Amino acid sequence: MRPWPASRARPGFRSSLYLLGLTYQGMGVILFLFALLALLLEEDARGFAFGALLGVGFGKVLQALGHPQAQPRRAEVFASVALLWILVPVLGAVPYWVSGGMGYLDALFESVSGFTTTGATVLADFGRFGQSLFLWRSLTQWMGGIGIVVLFLVIFPQLQVAGRQAFFAESTGVEKERLTPRLRHTALAVLKVYLLLTILAFLAYWGAGVPVHEALSNALTTIPAGGLSPNPQSFAAYAPLAQWAGVVFMFLAGVNFLLQYRLLFGREVRPLWRDAEFRAYLGVVLLFGALLTLYLYTHHMYGLEASLRHAFFQVVSILTTTGFASVDFAQWAVPAQALLVFLMFIGGSAGSGAGGIKVVRWLLLFGLLRREVTRTLHPQAVLPLRLGERVVSEEALRQVAVFVFLYTVLFGLGTLALALLEGDFVVAFTASAQAIGNIGPGLGPVGPMGSYAELSPFSKLVLIFQMWAGRIEILPVVLLFSPELWRRLR
Repeated sequence: MRPWPASRARPGFRSSLYLLGLTYQGMGVILFLFALLALLLEEDARGFAFGALLGVGFGKVLQALGHPQAQPRRAEVFASVALLWILVPVLGAVPYWVSGGMGYLDALFESVSGFTTTGATVLADFGRFGQSLFLWRSLTQWMGGIGIVVLFLVIFPQLQVAGRQAFFAESTGVEKERLTPRLRHTALAVLKVYLLLTILAFLAYWGAGVPVHEALSNALTTIPAGGLSPNPQSFAAYAPLAQWAGVVFMFLAGVNFLLQYRLLFGREVRPLWRDAEFRAYLGVVLLFGALLTLYLYTHHMYGLEASLRHAFFQVVSILTTTGFASVDFAQWAVPAQALLVFLMFIGGSAGSGAGGIKVVRWLLLFGLLRREVTRTLHPQAVLPLRLGERVVSEEALRQVAVFVFLYTVLFGLGTLALALLEGDFVVAFTASAQAIGNIGPGLGPVGPMGSYAELSPFSKLVLIFQMWAGRIEILPVVLLFSPELWRRLR
């Protein structure tokens, strides 16, 4: 077979190969360090060592085929983002496969769930994993939570156009003001907040009595809104103080990191409070937390403090798509469960660790509905749609509408496929909702204290696809199946 001449490679493909090569080599180094940690803990290090060899080896080859100065077109950027976010979990699955004793499909499910910060697990017996594997699983969530925001800008800053598009890939399509003149500086600002919140969460959990290795793993999965805990009982195994700490840090994980940067490093309170999305996000937390508290307390399920704690913990956990559990809410009465299922379709703030549709999109859709009702009564009126003090462009509104449509279609198709495969509508509905929203627990056997281990292989493939698509906000995945994209890439 003749080698692929670098001169004939499409520029976008070359930038994608270079980026993937750098990423694989970086992961190879991390996996090597985990192999040393596993040896130190007297655990099986073969999976990490094999993954390190694969990462560095393939990474070198891919980097050699690529070029750092290649400038991709828009179509190539979207294709790169989609491919990157499935190929990285493919490598990340190796430790689960070799050292964890999982079949490769289950290992891939666990890896995709981690990197996409979904928090769904096929691990039924937590005794099969050592501390090194649990820490790896937590770190994949931490990397996945920050990765799409800073990956192109911090690791691959040469792609200015690609970096700008990647930075907003998981946001809303709404034009947002950049924090700093250079996008790479903005990404570093986000990383500062991310690191600070992670350290504070670790100290808070440790101080609340959580064992040190579990405190670290839970902190690494809280700020990216991941939710894969090393404890099979999630936060139900910890003291009330640790659960209240979880409420605080999950809430912060769902707030725009750039606004938090202004607050923490610039001591600017007004931008946070004047942000329409933050006010709506806070309002949803308070409203649903109060409603669920009232239901739990009046139906004599818990005392007042426990009702408040479990209600706000689960509301914040589901709203921010973190997926931790302070109690097995799959055993709650249907009205309480219905409140949580409703929250699965809202999500956190744009620019945060949270997944889902996101609050700002709902604000824009409600604004669009209100405008169209007014326009029906006043056909000649000029009615610009505002978000706070900013006028939202028609292009941004169109992007929001397309996203919500695609989200709904993919959720519906996933529910249908899972219902046919599993024969359980509750499992199908909630599993599809959690996968596309990157939430984690559903109801029934896939509830917060259950796992996805017993689902059929085809059901796991459906959920892997949904988790992947939901993490990169669907459109890049849809484009991969578009003939127009491949015509542009020729």
